[in-house]
Amino acid sequence: MVVGVDGTAQVRDYVQTHSVDAEIRVLESSTRNSELAANALGCSIAEIAKSIVFVDEYNTLVVVLSGDRRVDLRRLCDTVGLNLRLATPEEVYDRTGYRVGGVPPFPHRMGVRVIVDRSIQRFESVWAAAGDQNSLMRVPTQDLIRVSGAEVVDISK
Repeated sequence: MVVGVDGTAQVRDYVQTHSVDAEIRVLESSTRNSELAANALGCSIAEIAKSIVFVDEYNTLVVVLSGDRRVDLRRLCDTVGLNLRLATPEEVYDRTGYRVGGVPPFPHRMGVRVIVDRSIQRFESVWAAAGDQNSLMRVPTQDLIRVSGAEVVDISK
C-alpha cells in the first residue's frame, strides 16, 4: 500500500475494498490528539484508539492503544525484541505516509508492523484516525485487529 497526500481517501478505499464496517467522519476541527477527538465526538478518551509510531534504523511499528493509556516503551521493546524510540514527526510521515495526528491503524506501507494493545479490547468499537488530523473512523475493535494484521499485546501503562 502506497499512501499518498490524501490519506483519508486511501483509508476510505481500503475500508470499502476489505468490507470493514467503519463509519468515517471528517470534522471541521483538528482531532490530532485523543482529547480533541473525544471532545469532537462526545465519547470518552478511552474510546479513542490512538496510533503512535516507533522506529529504529530499519523497523517501523505503529502501536494502537486506548486514548487513556500510554505505551510502556521498555515493555514494548522487550515484547517485539527491538530497541525502538518514538518517531519524529518527519519520520512518521516518511515511513507511514501520514502526518502525526492522522495515522490510522490501517492501511500502511509495506514493512510497517502494527501492534495493538489489549486496552482497546474493552470496547466493542473504537474511534481511530482515518488518514488526516480531521478524519476519524468508528470501527469494530475486532475488525481493527483483523484488518490491520496486528498482534494483540499488553504494552500499556
